[in-house]
Amino acid sequence: MDNDKFIQLCKEKVVDYTNTTMNLNSVNPPVHINTSDVYVVWLNRTLQNNKALLSTTISDGMYYEVTYNGDKNEMYFDAYKHLYNEEIKLDK
Repeated sequence: MDNDKFIQLCKEKVVDYTNTTMNLNSVNPPVHINTSDVYVVWLNRTLQNNKALLSTTISDGMYYEVTYNGDKNEMYFDAYKHLYNEEIKLDK
């Protein structure tokens, strides 16, 4: 699968997931995003496999990892919530 097709599939999956899960039992106004609201943070292709990290323009701390296994023609989708960040000063 070429990178353009992979990225498009990734963005579509993030949109589907976000528009579904953000609206379950939500007390906030409904969320509706499209693929232009999803951006690629990191992308890698090794042999027949692809991996991308993505996020959206929504400030919810979520990021998404999508992996394509070219040997099995399967995609794996993971959704994560950013919970913690710490700056660690290193000695020079």
